[in-house]
Amino acid sequence: MEQLNVALAVVGGLVLVVGLLSSPLDRSWLSAPLFAFLFGVALGPHGLNVLDPMAWGDGKQMLEQTARLTLGISLMGIALRLPPSYPFVHWRSLLVLLAAGMPAMFLISSLLTHWVMGWPLLMALLVGGAICATDPVVASSIVTGGVAKENLPESFRHLLSSESGANDGLAYPLVLLPVLLLTLPAGDAWFDWFVTIWLWEVGGGILIGVALGWATGRALQWSEERGYLDQPSFLSITLALTLLVLGLGELLGTNSILGVFAAGLAFDQEVGGKERSEEDNVQEAVNILLTMPIFVLFGLIAPWAEWRALGPQGVLLALLILLLRRLPAILLLKPWLPAMRDLPITLIMGWFGPIGVSALYYATFISSRTGYDLAWTVGTLIVVASMLAHGMTAAPLAYRYGRWRRGKS
Repeated sequence: MEQLNVALAVVGGLVLVVGLLSSPLDRSWLSAPLFAFLFGVALGPHGLNVLDPMAWGDGKQMLEQTARLTLGISLMGIALRLPPSYPFVHWRSLLVLLAAGMPAMFLISSLLTHWVMGWPLLMALLVGGAICATDPVVASSIVTGGVAKENLPESFRHLLSSESGANDGLAYPLVLLPVLLLTLPAGDAWFDWFVTIWLWEVGGGILIGVALGWATGRALQWSEERGYLDQPSFLSITLALTLLVLGLGELLGTNSILGVFAAGLAFDQEVGGKERSEEDNVQEAVNILLTMPIFVLFGLIAPWAEWRALGPQGVLLALLILLLRRLPAILLLKPWLPAMRDLPITLIMGWFGPIGVSALYYATFISSRTGYDLAWTVGTLIVVASMLAHGMTAAPLAYRYGRWRRGKS
């Protein structure tokens, strides 16, 4: 109980500090996720040893489930933040990023891992799958807040938000492909990948999410028309919808993470407008409250010994992935992305593909399904590198682009 109370005090104090210093943090190199991670390191076994997560049980199992809940909350927030018509008006750009950009990032990351670390290609594909998605939690710190709204185009912010919302769930088949090939005969693996993974887990997850989101939106309208709904209950409804989709999706064996994003979009089609704009700041506040614990936990169980064992090759791989995983793909796809109207914003889009909570989730997922810790060790090192690199450059590059755009006009 003492450890629980310490953990509650730590998380509560951290959220309080982040809330009170949100503007300075937004304008500094120290992003909220990085701040929480460093806080966890300071309090963990490698720091003051105030908290020992190993005494709580399986640290990676806790991180996987915490990451799943965190992703669900964040994806619902993104779906509510987007204009309701955005995914339908800009579906071509999203299709290009998801059908061409994400597989390209998967292959580039895998080939870099294979080349630098010298691991078999299937092992390298595990790492590529874990880190190929653009993280919605860290991306939210780049596309929201005063600095982003003042300096970065709305079209860029919506495109990055929608990409990060959709590709977390759609990365699942890319993660499962090497997992299946490593654990099943090749014929069975490919059959399961096409039929079970794509048709049921992905397709079924989307259908279940859309159905629950639409039904919840209709039920909300019905309740409002009869005066049954107290306005502050709106936020609890969106949180309850998130938990419902996460739980039911897992019970039915579908992709619940993708289902949450689909549910949020369907819900927003029915509700949207006044309620969404009024609850935007509250939803973001809840995101902060529920996303800080994941980075504190990550700081507590970070695998320092495994990172040191990687040696200089691990550092080189992290740098190469940050530089080459995303930027070449975005530059090649620029002609099919209307939001990338000039080279500077294209370069920013190519640089800001943060790797965060989704990589933590898939790295622990891969470790538990295969017994291999390569994706966990390399993936978590790249998460730290991404938090440092993207956290330090988000505000300066946004300011620089804003000045450049104002100078042109």
